[in-house]
Amino acid sequence: MTEMSAKTYEVRTYGCQMNVHDSERLAGLLEDAGYVRAPGGEDTADVIVFNTCAVRENADNRLYGNLGRLAPKKAARPGMQIAVGGCLAQKDRDTIVRKAPWVDVVFGTHNIGRLPVLLERARIAEEAQVEIAESLEAFPSTLPTRRESAYAAWVAISVGCNNTCTFCIVPALRGKEKDRRPGDILAEVEALVADGVIEVTLLGQNVNAYGSDIGDREAFSKLLRACGNVEGLERVRFTSPHPRDFTDDVIAAMAETPNVMHQLHMPLQSGSDAVLKSMRRSYRQDRYLGIIEKVRAAMPDAAISTDIIVGFPGETEADFEQTLHVVREARFAQAFTFQYSKRPGTPAATMDGQIPKEVVQERYERLVALQEEISWAENKKQVGRTLEVLVAEGEGRKDDATHRLSGRAPDNRLVHFERPAEPVRPGTASIGAGPAPRPGTASIGAGPAPRPGTASIGAGPAPRPGDIVTVEVTYAAPHHLLAEKPALAVRRTRAGDAWERRTAAAEPAKGVMLGLPTIGAPRTEPASAGGCGCD
Repeated sequence: MTEMSAKTYEVRTYGCQMNVHDSERLAGLLEDAGYVRAPGGEDTADVIVFNTCAVRENADNRLYGNLGRLAPKKAARPGMQIAVGGCLAQKDRDTIVRKAPWVDVVFGTHNIGRLPVLLERARIAEEAQVEIAESLEAFPSTLPTRRESAYAAWVAISVGCNNTCTFCIVPALRGKEKDRRPGDILAEVEALVADGVIEVTLLGQNVNAYGSDIGDREAFSKLLRACGNVEGLERVRFTSPHPRDFTDDVIAAMAETPNVMHQLHMPLQSGSDAVLKSMRRSYRQDRYLGIIEKVRAAMPDAAISTDIIVGFPGETEADFEQTLHVVREARFAQAFTFQYSKRPGTPAATMDGQIPKEVVQERYERLVALQEEISWAENKKQVGRTLEVLVAEGEGRKDDATHRLSGRAPDNRLVHFERPAEPVRPGTASIGAGPAPRPGTASIGAGPAPRPGTASIGAGPAPRPGDIVTVEVTYAAPHHLLAEKPALAVRRTRAGDAWERRTAAAEPAKGVMLGLPTIGAPRTEPASAGGCGCD
């Protein structure tokens, strides 16, 4: 297939970070088969792939709405194909073709590697191909990948989940947990770093349960420490852990491994012991708050975020007050809050005590208001501090209008900062440090000093995505920090070089996020504001 005749594709993603990473695999598979990314989105794509989530009802509605909207476009463009994969495809199977008979391919979570073959088979047979594997055919890491970022990368360490939470259908769709061998994971991390990546996020449906499949209860903490030995890897994150498996050795590994960031996203779901029991969550309020206390004792600068479900069946006002109590005690930097969504196939869907919508809405608004207040207060503590920000692409929606750049601090807080008015001159600041913080404004979670040869002070053009900028925080809002003064230092990195090479070769991907994205690239339409909330 020549470049002139290459077919084009677009991948749309619904749901959590695992779906986003799967979409990188789908894009890699299509490009390996000779497709190229459609420059004009769905208007020019020969193949549109929907990678779906099944956790929340609005994901279903959005999928079928988009499929209906595409029907006349497909009818007007002979040869155009539509494929639906992911969790919803695994669950609904033939239902998708019945509701949208113009869909060409339906594939599940266990056989994403079959997409190019199924597209070709559908083209030849001129009928829909539905292929759903019941178990994992090959770990997704063996598939081609089109990474959406030159500087930050997802690395899956496991797939599937052994939990039985009553609100979640993911274990039924992704199967029992399967762990990758540690050597395979580290080999992927090292290969990414060799390509210019300086931040990795370790992924798993229940990431800190890693090791249960290979018979080593401390495998996850050992993996974190091993990442600390990867030369050139500056930031390591992971998501999402389960409180049941959050052990002291993991806390010690986080605190003692310099490139593991002092940032933790740990789903709470509810603060009520009664509701947690009904959810089949294997911890209670005291256990959860105990973990928070240990994390903060080991890492006082840690930023902690969470997921919370409001209105679970049987939740009383007293139960909800317990959730508010935990939020006040934990003082989360951020919380992704969800109104309970009844999902067919889950035990919770048929439970007694379904909460009226208006009650759920009122509780939800109270929770959001409390968390906004706490987030703002916690962010105000960052004012005056000096932070190292990894410059990102697509994080600041208003960057063009405000003439700012954006990125993430070590603790994953979003920071908007002024574009440098002129190049930073050599000798004006030490590498990646800037001036010493003023008394009482010690920097947070800065991580290790750059190793020799990995970076240099940037005398030259403006910071690039992947570069490190040292800034002083001057203002705090509930969901971001602002540095309104000129950057104290700019460190040009291998990651910035890699981004520059990519941009020279082709138009850069848009909307790449760091750490815990709500929207990732390829084009993502999340099931909710924060993530799937299934952990």
